[in-house]
Amino acid sequence: MIPVITFFNNKSGVGKTSLVYHLSWMLSEQGTRVVAIDLDPQANLTAAFLDEDQMEQRWEGNEVNTIYRAVQPLARVSDIQEPSLYEASPDLHLLAGDVALSSFEDILSDAWPSSLGDANLYRPFRILTAFWQVMQRVGTKVNAELLLVDVGPNLGAINRSVLIATDFVIIPMGADLFSIQGLKNLGPTLRSWCSLWEKRLTNWKNPDFELPTGKMLPIGYICQQYSVRLNRPVKAYDKWVDRIPATYRRYVLDKSPGTMKPAEDPLCLATLKHFRSLIPLGHEHRKPIFRLTSADGAIGSHATSVQDAYEDFQVLAQKIMARLTWPGTLLSGDKIAT
Repeated sequence: MIPVITFFNNKSGVGKTSLVYHLSWMLSEQGTRVVAIDLDPQANLTAAFLDEDQMEQRWEGNEVNTIYRAVQPLARVSDIQEPSLYEASPDLHLLAGDVALSSFEDILSDAWPSSLGDANLYRPFRILTAFWQVMQRVGTKVNAELLLVDVGPNLGAINRSVLIATDFVIIPMGADLFSIQGLKNLGPTLRSWCSLWEKRLTNWKNPDFELPTGKMLPIGYICQQYSVRLNRPVKAYDKWVDRIPATYRRYVLDKSPGTMKPAEDPLCLATLKHFRSLIPLGHEHRKPIFRLTSADGAIGSHATSVQDAYEDFQVLAQKIMARLTWPGTLLSGDKIAT
């Protein structure tokens, strides 16, 4: 099966969609064949790849070309369909999102308790694993090596089904009180969903089709919106970001908190600047900020920021790929052991 990485935080405004977008491009540039998958009903990742005319064509046409169109037949007691992908480059494809996806939430909610019943379990499991089935189908079709998933900032039924389909979880973090508090909710929720899915897998002893294992293995966090002044973090940033390692360990990994700071923490994948000045240019030219050129308006200090962005995402992509070679990663004190 193709590995699935989900970027998940139940707090909004942490730069999650921008991360998935830029990492998808960087990983593909490094030779990894990627499918970026938009499972946020707000469809912001789709808007990063497609212009309004392209999105309108997908949402209002009759073709099966969004994740919602692929799973919608399950609402009519039919089966999953295989959607078409948008080819951003030979090594990067998009499975487009859809604002209509929110209507699938109730169907997923109803299927969750039914999957613990003793009647016919085919339909509830088909519904609960629909996202995984679709992702694996389209990934296999384009020979993808990695599936990167963007989700909305909540703990609802859609995200629960996405996490069931997930092998690895990366948590983008903002340097503020809300992100810290959100982490305290997110960690126990992940462990609960993982445990509850294991019970359901046990309940269906002889499944009629392949099911995801729902590992949901947290492999690190990323500090976003890295505020700097004269190349030094501002005090407000330091106050909150220094609390992340202990909070992550305690609430996400259920381990001893420790006292290390992000710069010393092997579970901190990166501390990324916001690159505020480049984001509008990237949106305007519909390309990742590290691909902007002087013709796009990236001149002077912008050109320096483009190079910084390229280096930051290059290192981050390499770290993530290395992290995937740690099956069953566990924490031993403050060190990572496999």
